[in-house]
Amino acid sequence: MKRKIPDTRAYPALLLKPAIRHNRTMSHTPDQPSTPNSSSSDNSSEFDAQTSSRRTSPRTVTAHDWLQAARPHTWANGFAPVIVGTGAAALTGQASIIRAILAAIVGWFLVIGVNYANDYSDGIRGTDDDRSGPFRLTASGLVQPYGVKHAAFVAFGVAALAGLILCAISGHWWLILVGAACVVAAWFYTGGKHPYGYRGLGEVAVFVFFGLVAVLGTQYTQADHVNWAGVAIAVAIGSVSAAVNLANNLRDIPSDAATGKITLAVRLGDRGSRMLWCVLAAMPVVASILLAFIATPWALIGLLAAPILGLAARPIVSRAEGKDLIPVLGMTGRAMVVWALVTTLALWLG
Repeated sequence: MKRKIPDTRAYPALLLKPAIRHNRTMSHTPDQPSTPNSSSSDNSSEFDAQTSSRRTSPRTVTAHDWLQAARPHTWANGFAPVIVGTGAAALTGQASIIRAILAAIVGWFLVIGVNYANDYSDGIRGTDDDRSGPFRLTASGLVQPYGVKHAAFVAFGVAALAGLILCAISGHWWLILVGAACVVAAWFYTGGKHPYGYRGLGEVAVFVFFGLVAVLGTQYTQADHVNWAGVAIAVAIGSVSAAVNLANNLRDIPSDAATGKITLAVRLGDRGSRMLWCVLAAMPVVASILLAFIATPWALIGLLAAPILGLAARPIVSRAEGKDLIPVLGMTGRAMVVWALVTTLALWLG
């Protein structure tokens, strides 16, 4: 009698790499959450995120979803430094609109790139699985992780191209190294095996790259020099940019602490983070007063941004939590742009 051969069509899943299926299942148990110090690589995490998104994606991604993930309320961090850096160049009569536009493109797409990079890196680590912040593409499952990563590098590519043109026009080719450092810092904020954003250095990087580098770089490519007025402006913009980042991390203290994402807000705690935010947000006011002495009395019109900063501070000082802190990001960003615009006008008049 012939031996009956089992029909394998009835259970194909059992024949498809059972070891991989077992490992993937174990990696997602509640008792073993993914953390920044995990020994697994980005590629394996991306594979897990891909399979998870195929199971949970509820609808098709839209252009509005991509726009939300680019986080428009943070774009002020890219535009404001260029606006006021151009004002610093105008103080000595050396402003250039073409170079300012190129610098604005660099800043804008660096911000978009770092937002998509954060979306990707936090998504594959699982640190966005339980958060109260804005929409994320990777964590939602609407877009495969590699698609978000590609979007980040496309944005970085646009920023690099505009930066190369700016270097060619200004003749300062050594600034290519500064631009490369900006891209590296943008990626490793939450990317790689040891992201510095998970070690409390995110606000420091924002202060340096979206404050000192962005403002003084803009001034230098137009005026071929920097001065103390530019330094004061750079400190003010860097501080308020860091305040935007700190407000974001203040909101996410519970979820970040639970997933091992040790941001500056997690290190300082709720009370310390709120106190630091107030100090950082006050820097444009201090800078306006200082600029009135070292540059032009017209700089005092920068105090027009103070009421907006006051509105942004309300949820902070009233100890709002979670989603109630989201408006702080947009309001702080608007205050930064207003301060940059009126300060630039003052420097132009001066």
